[in-house]
Amino acid sequence: MVDTFEILDELKLDFEPKQAERLARMMGQMYRELAETVKRADFEVLQNVLSRLSDNVEALSEKVNELAEAQKRTELRVGELTRAQHELAEAQKRTEIRLSELAEAQKITEQRVNELTEAQKRTELRVEELTKAQYKTENELKRLAEALNETREQLGGISDTIGYTLENEAFKALPNLLHRDYGLVVVGRLKRGYIKDKKGRPIEVNIIGEATSNGKKVSIIGECKVRLSKKAIKEFVKRRVEAFKGRVEGEIFPVLVTHMISEADAEDFARDNDIALYYSYDF
Repeated sequence: MVDTFEILDELKLDFEPKQAERLARMMGQMYRELAETVKRADFEVLQNVLSRLSDNVEALSEKVNELAEAQKRTELRVGELTRAQHELAEAQKRTEIRLSELAEAQKITEQRVNELTEAQKRTELRVEELTKAQYKTENELKRLAEALNETREQLGGISDTIGYTLENEAFKALPNLLHRDYGLVVVGRLKRGYIKDKKGRPIEVNIIGEATSNGKKVSIIGECKVRLSKKAIKEFVKRRVEAFKGRVEGEIFPVLVTHMISEADAEDFARDNDIALYYSYDF
């Protein structure tokens, strides 16, 4: 008689409860069927078969254990892969968020670039407008400069005309005035000309002439100024009277002729420097 409970307990050591129970029932069934059909003479053969079956069961049990270990390792690996997959999923999420941020930043950058491009276009347009305006201004300034030069030339011509007119009148009137006021007798005529200074440089002089005073020769050196200032008187003394000493015959008799003085004390300043001063209305 086979003790199925004992077999079940043995099988539970190597198999899951349901597997052990099923194997126990199968072995009990097989034993009952064999007990009915197998003779006693064949019982020994049956035992050998059962022994081999038991060995096979043990081998199967070992295989199942190996499979269980492999299953554990597989589950462990699956767990690791699951964690790695989870980490990859998190990294993917972070990557997608970063890509989204980069996309937004790209949009902002493109918008800024577009704004800068428009600003550049406006700047270039403004520069072009300013360049045109500058060109017009330069042309206008050029025309004004030309007009100013022309005006200066005209004024210079007018000034020369006035100056020459004043000199011409002085040439006629001064001989009598100098004789009347200073007893000078003009020899020949008064004129414009050049006298070399101490360095031998020819200097233009408005009024040049010779005269006698009590039998002595004197040289008349004169200058005409439309408006006479003390500065002009100082320059006349330095650049004409002082520069020509020893360069002409006799003493120098300085004369200034003007339409008007620009300073109230200019006339007294001229007298203090021993300069004969005449106005155009004296002519």
